[in-house]
Amino acid sequence: MSDRPAGASARRAGIDPRGPRFAAGVTALLLLVDVFLGLTTPLGATVAERALDPAFLLLLAIALLFLWSVVSPRTAPWAALYRALVQPRLKHAPDLEDPRPPRFAQGVGLFVVTIGLILHLVGVPWALPIAAAAAFVAAFLNAVFGLCLGCQLYLLLQRAGIVGHERPAAA
Repeated sequence: MSDRPAGASARRAGIDPRGPRFAAGVTALLLLVDVFLGLTTPLGATVAERALDPAFLLLLAIALLFLWSVVSPRTAPWAALYRALVQPRLKHAPDLEDPRPPRFAQGVGLFVVTIGLILHLVGVPWALPIAAAAAFVAAFLNAVFGLCLGCQLYLLLQRAGIVGHERPAAA
């Protein structure tokens, strides 16, 4: 089972698989900090206090980074940092990968942290650190072991025919 695109032209259009792993490592670190901040959030705070909570603000920043990676993956901060500082110091990537699964995975991360942010604002106890912890686990697995849970979900949905098909041009 391979999630790499077929054909030489598809490989040229792919991405260096080490880039998303680098981004996952940085994201995992930020999410770990957020989990600990979220565990110190006092229960029974007002909506305004919850919105100004450092854990909320950090997770909001992480959500915006996820959104940036979905909307414009090439200009996202971690991708740009990887290309400018890390990639030039590495050997050329032997195989490039389809960029759609990692982009989808960023969308899954955005969904998870957004749910945590919303539930936190409405006062659901522990929603924020639980959402941050779930996203942390996924980012950690990707960064350390190369196991991208969002990418695996994408491939599963692709096999089911739900995602990954070219859309016809608008008439």
